[in-house]
Amino acid sequence: MIRFQADAALITAEAGDEKRPARIAGVAVPWGVVATVGGGQQVSFARGAFDPEQKPAKLIENHDLSQLRGVVDSLTDTDEGLEFEATFADTAAARDAVALLKAGAYDSVSVGAHPITFDIDSDGVMNVTEARLVELSLVPQPAFEEAVVTNIAATAEQETSTDETERTEMSDAEIPAEPIEAEANIIPTPAVYAAKPELPTPVEYLSALIKGGGDLDRVMKAVRAAAPEVSTTDTPGILPEPIVGPVYNSYIGNRPVVDAIGVRAMPGGGKVFIRPEVTTHTSMAAQAAEFDTLQSGTFVVSENQVTKATYGGYVKISEQDLDWSDPAVLSLILDDMGRIYANTTDNVAADNMVSGATNTLNFTDANIADPTEWVTWMYSAAEDILGNSNGNLPTHLFLSTDIWVALGKLEDSQGRPLFPQMGPMNAYGQMYPGQSEAMAFGLRVVVDRNFAADTMIICDPSGYEIYEQQKGALSVDNPSELSRTLAWRGYFATLMIDPGKFIKAAFV
Repeated sequence: MIRFQADAALITAEAGDEKRPARIAGVAVPWGVVATVGGGQQVSFARGAFDPEQKPAKLIENHDLSQLRGVVDSLTDTDEGLEFEATFADTAAARDAVALLKAGAYDSVSVGAHPITFDIDSDGVMNVTEARLVELSLVPQPAFEEAVVTNIAATAEQETSTDETERTEMSDAEIPAEPIEAEANIIPTPAVYAAKPELPTPVEYLSALIKGGGDLDRVMKAVRAAAPEVSTTDTPGILPEPIVGPVYNSYIGNRPVVDAIGVRAMPGGGKVFIRPEVTTHTSMAAQAAEFDTLQSGTFVVSENQVTKATYGGYVKISEQDLDWSDPAVLSLILDDMGRIYANTTDNVAADNMVSGATNTLNFTDANIADPTEWVTWMYSAAEDILGNSNGNLPTHLFLSTDIWVALGKLEDSQGRPLFPQMGPMNAYGQMYPGQSEAMAFGLRVVVDRNFAADTMIICDPSGYEIYEQQKGALSVDNPSELSRTLAWRGYFATLMIDPGKFIKAAFV
């Protein structure tokens, strides 16, 4: 609650008579002052917000309409704020309220109002320009310190003097330590009050519980009004933390090179196995004359030794993590291991293809955006493969990501894409940014992020062989430390058996 300091007049008692009931007067709402009402809303009333001629509002205690004490019979729009005069009814409860007010037990009043016209500024303050006063309450806590009660007029029965014009100032014992102040409150629908009542004491609560009826209802309202605000920062122990959907894993475990080449079964026995290859072919020639000896020749089969390599990794998981994790950590680890193994072996296949392709053909790097340079290089490389590999022609084009981008951006002399997605009849092929495989120059394009930059290989992939035996997962319990070791492994090997089928671009 925001408090505003102001010089306040002390309460004075004014003698009355039996015909003139007790009255209270003062300032209910100061103009242009910001206060925080119940619920945290900041409110400011503009001058003229209230109609002094409106229907008289109720004078009550603690915003409880069951505790009627009189009426607010006069409102005045002044420079300081909305001044009021209220008259107490001639009841025992009203006389008790006046006594409490004079004694300082009640040191504030609170107004309840329905806002009619208002706006919310950039600071979140509700600036009210039109409102209706509903009630004026005697409360123990103020919001506006500028809004003060200036005097109390009592009946003749309560005062020692009968002179209507005589004013008897209160003794020092009767003067409250603090000036009586008024509190503002905006009443939306339903009403919300600025003053937050104090929680009843245990004795008050039990007493009201025994009496029941209006007493119990009043105490319960005070309990609800004074209840502390509870936010999520106050209850971390009961806030659930849901896991939404499956665990996200961005690692793509595809193998572009391995998939394009294909995998052969690896022999089970031995660390090294032999891949035979014809290295010397038989000879053929025309017979010079009848009965002449035919062309003699030699047929040689050489051996290529292939060494198996083991690839894998492991993790150690506590038994508690295995039992308590949700979703189960075991399946998550196995999935990740499979992805990493796939990428690791594909990287091996890509590196060995590059190192095994020993035949090169220069490509002028400065002309990489020139389609003519590409066409010239493709046909020259295809010619080399045709001659070097005994008649084979290329079918695949392996590219690193940077060269794949350069190829996809090629345009003809009129600015038309060389590889449009919707290819006309004269297009050189089709490529898509969202697809790693495409067709260009009649070749199957394979792009792999495991290739080093500036990698371009045109080939017949049958000259490169890949062998693999996937062993998968292996799980071993460690009872001494309540854990489990989980491993993933496989045997993998490559062989560049015919480098004549491969031409690598040398960017110069």
